[in-house]
Amino acid sequence: MGISAWFGQRGRSALVVGIAVLSTSAAASEALLDEVVAFTGQVLFLEAGVPGLVIGAVHGGKTAVYGFGETFAGSGVVPDGDTLMRVGSVTKAFTGAVLASLVADGSVRLTDTAEQYLGDAVDFPAMDDRPIRLIDLATHTSGLPREVDRPAGPDEDPFSTLTAERYFEALGDDPQSFPAGTGGLYSNFGFDILALALGSAAGKPYEQVLADRVFAPMGLSDTMLAVPETDHDRLMLGHGFEGEELPDVPTPAVMAGASGLYSTANDVLKWLQWHLDRSSSDSAEMRLIDHAAYVWRDGLDTVYGFDESGEMDAMSLGWVVMRPHGNRPLILQKAGGLQGMFLYHAFAPNRDVGVFIAINEFDFAASAIIAEFANDLIAQLAPR
Repeated sequence: MGISAWFGQRGRSALVVGIAVLSTSAAASEALLDEVVAFTGQVLFLEAGVPGLVIGAVHGGKTAVYGFGETFAGSGVVPDGDTLMRVGSVTKAFTGAVLASLVADGSVRLTDTAEQYLGDAVDFPAMDDRPIRLIDLATHTSGLPREVDRPAGPDEDPFSTLTAERYFEALGDDPQSFPAGTGGLYSNFGFDILALALGSAAGKPYEQVLADRVFAPMGLSDTMLAVPETDHDRLMLGHGFEGEELPDVPTPAVMAGASGLYSTANDVLKWLQWHLDRSSSDSAEMRLIDHAAYVWRDGLDTVYGFDESGEMDAMSLGWVVMRPHGNRPLILQKAGGLQGMFLYHAFAPNRDVGVFIAINEFDFAASAIIAEFANDLIAQLAPR
C-alpha cells in the first residue's frame, strides 16, 4: 500500500495533511524534505506494525533521516541515521559497483568468464557451451541456483558451513538450471562467486577491493562486513516471524558478494548521493557502467525472483531497473533481508531523488509495503 492508497483508507483529514506537505515538494527545501520524510515514516511505521523502522531520503543534495519504534523490542532506543543494521541483499548493489569500477579502469571486461579468474580452483559449468561470464553473474542470468546446497550450521553460527570450498564443489556438480544468459533466476550463489572472481582479478581479498573502490572513495565509514564489539550497542536487531528477537550471528567472508554487509541510513544516503551525482566527472565512467540496463526481461526465457519490490523490466549491475510508469520516474532499486531485517533502497537517476527504508521484523507483507511506500515517495518527490 503506497502513500496515496493509505490516504484513501485513512480519510479526508490525512489526505489534506498529505497534500499540504507533498504538493510543493518540487521546491526541495531542507525543511520540506524533513517534513515529507517524517510524515511518510510515521504513516509507514503505523501501517507496518513492526518493532522499529528507519527511513531516509536524498533529494537535490539534501538529506533527511527519521527513526521510529525501537532498535529491538524492549530496548527503549529509537533508531536513527547512525544505527547499524544488516542490509542483506542490498550488498549485491555494492558488488555491482566494484565490478563497474574494475571495468572502468580496464582491469576486467563484463564479458570475461568467471573461469578466467577462478579456473584454478574449479572447472566451471558451461551448459550448451555457453560459459558463465561476469555480466551473467551480476545480472542473475548465470543459471546458478539461489543458494548453494550445504549442511546446516549450528543455531549460534548458521552460516559457518557456507565456504568458498563448498561453492567450488557445487560448481563442479553442473548446477545450472539453464544456459548462461538465457534466463533470469535470482542467485545469492552467483553474487558470492562474482565477488570471489573480482578479488582474484584485483589480486587481493575481495573485502579489500570493496573497501578501496567503494567505501573509501564514497566516505562510507559505517559500512562494513563485521561489526566491532565496541559498536554492538548501535545494532538494530531483527525479529522472526513470531516476533522473537534474532541474534547477530557471524558472517563468513564468502558472503561478502551477496549479503554480508552492515550499514547505516546515513551511509546508505551517501551511497545514493554518489549514484545521483551524474554531473560529476569523478568516477563518471564507473557510474555509467553501473547504471546501464544490460538484460531486458522480454529477452529472457525464464524470470523468477525479481518482482517482490516492483516488477523488474531490466537488470543493471545488481540493480533492478523499473521503467517509468504513470507519475513514477525510472527507478533503480534493490531490496534485502537477513536475520530478521528487511530493507529497500531505490533512486531515480534522472530525477535526483533516492529513498532508503529498513524494518526489523520478518514480515513479508510489511516488506512489500515499504517498497511500495518508497517507490510512491520517489514519485511524490519527483513526479514525471
